[in-house]
Amino acid sequence: MTERAWIASRKGLFELLKRNERWTIGPVAFLGEPVSMVLADPRDGAVYAALNLGHFGVKLHRKDAGAEHWVEITAPAYPLKPENSADPVDWTVKFIWSMAYGGTDEPGVIWAGTLPGGLFRSTDRGESWSLVQSLWNAPERSEWFGGGYDVPGIHSICVDPRDSRHVLVGISCGGAWVTHDGGSSWALSAKGMHASYMPPERGDEQNVQDPHRIVGATGTPDQLWCQHHNGIWRSGNFGADWHEVSAAPLSNFGFAVAVHPTDGNTAWFAPALADQTRIPTDAALTVSRTTDGGKTFTALRTGLPQQDCYDLVYRHGLAVADDGCTLLMASTTGGVWLSENAGDSWRTISSSMPPVYSVCFG
Repeated sequence: MTERAWIASRKGLFELLKRNERWTIGPVAFLGEPVSMVLADPRDGAVYAALNLGHFGVKLHRKDAGAEHWVEITAPAYPLKPENSADPVDWTVKFIWSMAYGGTDEPGVIWAGTLPGGLFRSTDRGESWSLVQSLWNAPERSEWFGGGYDVPGIHSICVDPRDSRHVLVGISCGGAWVTHDGGSSWALSAKGMHASYMPPERGDEQNVQDPHRIVGATGTPDQLWCQHHNGIWRSGNFGADWHEVSAAPLSNFGFAVAVHPTDGNTAWFAPALADQTRIPTDAALTVSRTTDGGKTFTALRTGLPQQDCYDLVYRHGLAVADDGCTLLMASTTGGVWLSENAGDSWRTISSSMPPVYSVCFG
């Protein structure tokens, strides 16, 4: 039963609880501090919160199931940069942009994607971390560039529920990469995507793509969805190749995407106007939903602000619960909405929260 969700914001981590059939904002942790990412691990009930404290650096905390307090744990960190390195990138974690838990056969394994483009893996629930050197040392990394930030970053981590060693990551801007051996080796996996912001002769290059978010369904793991800078793409073979979806209403630009946990044909998006505008079409907030793999879409508006609305939903600002019906969405201007009927209607949880970076159930 879906009874709890988390809202990571610029001024703390808010707990959302369902009590007496009604969702209400509950306790807040790290009040006043920017929480960039929250991850609820269903394997053991632990919750992870990543903080970006500016001058004091990136911090990571964990709250175990049944625990009363959060415990600070080790944050991912790069090794010392070799003195003779020609790499212009500063080897310092600027931001934890994504987190994912490993497979059921890998208790304790947690993945973290960071700016400037590093992927980290922990085998002990975040007590220690290792940089995935094979991806960091890929020659193609020299061509990655920032998409939304000054440096590239890993915002999506998809672990194949059938094989924990099979992992796909999304990079802005560096395309999609896949490993079949738990991270020992990697290969580009963005075939079919197109970057119209590049010179025409380079638009199809896999290493310059800007996938804004890539997610999949545990029940139909081959089916992945990508909200790209230039549209929406879908894969039916865990990212081996991608096909553009052109039927999206209003706009095919946006950042967030959520996928039904057992039906990979059903997905939700938060469309916006590109590029510099980045507001909802006609200043009216809409969620678009497909239930047939992208052949058709429905624009869902009931309960969402339809006038003078300038909310943008970040990459991790839209989530669907395990029941496939309960959705949570939050925006850069502090709006929080919840639906319990697959998006057909929404109710406002808050219109005055701090800017929201990430939401999740669990």
